[in-house]
Order: sequence, then C-alpha cells, then structure tokens
Amino acid sequence: MASYTLSFIPVTLSTPQIFVSGQNGSSSPSSRIPLPSLLGQKLLLTQPSRRCFVPKHRCSTSASTVLNVPTSQPENGSSDMIPKWSARAIKSLAMGELEARKFKYPNTGTEAILMGILVEGTSTAAKFLRGNGVTLFKVRDEAINLLGKSDMFFFSPEHPPLTEPARKAIDWAIDEKKKSGVDGELTTAYLLLGIWSQKESAGRQILETLGFNEDKAKEVAKSMNEDVNLSFKKQGQ
Repeated sequence: MASYTLSFIPVTLSTPQIFVSGQNGSSSPSSRIPLPSLLGQKLLLTQPSRRCFVPKHRCSTSASTVLNVPTSQPENGSSDMIPKWSARAIKSLAMGELEARKFKYPNTGTEAILMGILVEGTSTAAKFLRGNGVTLFKVRDEAINLLGKSDMFFFSPEHPPLTEPARKAIDWAIDEKKKSGVDGELTTAYLLLGIWSQKESAGRQILETLGFNEDKAKEVAKSMNEDVNLSFKKQGQ
C-alpha cells in the first residue's frame, strides 16, 4: 500500500538570552544561570542587535502538518501519475480525520470524509451539498444513528487509518481524474463522488438518507474540474 505525504515547512524559533551583570557593569553570555537561581541577582535584559551574542545552539520548534493519503493501488504511488490535489481537497481529508477523532472512531471512514468536506465548507461540492439540505449537523446525527457512539473511555489514534471503503473512494477519485484527461487539480467534487461510488459505505448511506441521488451526483459531476475561486484579483479581471 503506497501513501502520498503532504507537509508544510517547519518553523524554527530561537531561545531568548538572559544576561546577568557583573561587578564592573558588563554582561557576558557565560554568566547565564537558570531562572530558579536568579533570586537576589541584578539582571540586565538586553535587546538583540547585530553586536549581541548569537547562541550557537537554538531551540527548534517544528510546527508541521503531515497528511498521509493511503491507496490500495500500488501504481497510484508513482509520482508521475499522481494528480495534484487542490488545497480544499487536502483540507477536507484532514478535517475528516479530525471528525473521526472527535467521534472517537478507530478509523476514518467515508462518513468522516463527508463531514470533512462540509467542515471545509468553501468548495463547490460543499456548497452544493448545503444547497440540497445535506448539512454538517445532519450528517453527524446520521453517522451516530448508523454507526453508534464510541465508548467514552476509548480514544482514537492520532491519525485514524482509512477504512477500506474510504481508500476505495480515494482510489476512485484519483482514477477518474486521470481518466478525464483534463489538466488541473483533483477537486473536492471527486472526493464526494468517490464516496458516492461506494454503495455499501456509511457515507453513501448517509447521503441517500438525506436525499442525495444519482441525478444530483450527475450535477456534481458537471463541475468536477472546477472550484470556487476566492481570489478577488482574478475575479476582477
């Protein structure tokens, strides 16, 4: 099983330096001492400048977000064949994983990805769902009715793995994007129709319960390669 990894660049933060003044009024980085032992000492706090001591060692804090998208088809792991994902599609998957953790589910299923699409909320697919009465709160309620609540003492893993139907839904989305022959990104509409393609999945059953059908799926398919443009600069052109 291959996986696609999408990550953001880590951010490095430097540790501030505290100087203790000596008898001659000068400050030295070698005179730094732990905070608990500063009682009774005269402190001199200096603003950083070009002439200030630059510590050789820095305390690095990595603020990174990593999203793994597994697939059951090995050939999809080739970087030459992987379609580029839109930012909204990536965020929808990430929000779906978060929804699974909120529900304390052991896996991220099609119902969680469906919730993730609605949590992201700005895509064409999300707006179509809301316009047809498929809201986040309704999907959450139906997920509980269908799958039940998790035990209160159970905690989901940090990254709940995808269920088999969820992997197949993503595979379907990738395959359909490649078959389309249309340049551009894999949009959230592909994810929604991927969920719809899995007839026995929880996400499909919830959509059917809330009135989503084949006719509406065909309407979504018309805008599979389009998405909402939030750039005011481009809209004004």
